[in-house]
Parts: sequence; C-alpha cells; structure tokens
Amino acid sequence: MHMETVKQKENKSFSALKESFGYKNTLQGSRIQKIIVSVGTGSLKDKKKEEIIIDRLQKITGQRPHATAAKKSIATFKVREGDTVGYAVTLRGSRMYAFFDRFIHIAVPRTRDFRGFSRDSVDRMGNLTLGIKEHTIFPETSDEETKDVFGLAMTVTTTAKTKEEGTAFFEHLGLPFKKK
Repeated sequence: MHMETVKQKENKSFSALKESFGYKNTLQGSRIQKIIVSVGTGSLKDKKKEEIIIDRLQKITGQRPHATAAKKSIATFKVREGDTVGYAVTLRGSRMYAFFDRFIHIAVPRTRDFRGFSRDSVDRMGNLTLGIKEHTIFPETSDEETKDVFGLAMTVTTTAKTKEEGTAFFEHLGLPFKKK
C-alpha cells in the first residue's frame, strides 16, 4: 500500500481548495513554512535532565535544539533575564516534511485516548499550535525508561491567510480534527 506524503498532499492542496477559497494562482495556495518544536524546562538546575531533554528532542526532530533564554527576570520563579528556560528546534525543508509525516502517521495514532485535535488549535492567521503531553508517542524515544517523560509544544507556520483557510489546509493534509 502506497501512503501519500505530506509534501505530495500539500502540492495537491491548491487544486482541492481553489474552489472554496477562490485561488487563481498556485502561489495563493497554502504551504507549510516551518515547524517549531519546543520544550520548556523552567529554571531546571539538573544538568542530567537537561541533557536527556536535549538528546530526546534531537532524536525526535533529527536536529540539535538550541537553548531559549528568559526574556525578563521574575523573582518569584528565581529566573534571571538570559537564563535558559527551554529548548527549541526550527525545522524547514525536507526535515520538516519528514517530521510532520511521522507526526501524523506514526505518533498521533500511538496517543492514548486520542479523539482528534481541537479546531481552536488553528489561530486566526492559519497557523497550528499543539501541545503534546508525552514525548514517548514518537517511536524514536519510546524504548527509554518512562520516568523522564516531558511534554512539548509544536507550532506549524503556514502561508494561509485566515483560520478557515488554515483549518481546511490541515484537514486536507490529513491532520485529525475532532468531529463537530
């Protein structure tokens, strides 16, 4: 059985959506620009846990994550401006498509009690932001011990102009949304 990749579906999305959104030129069709996968660590002082997060994020995305710094100091959380409060990876090109393929076809079906993503995950500019509770849904990391489970956030930036356009585009790509 041949499974259609996200890149192939994206190329066909123009012809599928041109009627409903009145596209006249193929460049008006929605495309995925980048995917940002991030993990917040807070003011984590444990170097071992930090290394585990970096290692697993690298296995999941195929790219080394960069540290994200605190934008301002917050005394209550003992955080200074410039402290590392998380890690992020920005995926573009072939790595981005490979990751999104794995996410839709392998990771999402492995999620426990999954009933679909909320349509509210698509913002008014047509970008998708999802929170994933456990990183173990990705097969690259499932064999390790389950005590160090962390969640991650994923933002898919598109060229869609509106929420409706973005939602229709993601449905065409095969992202499972909750039934209305």
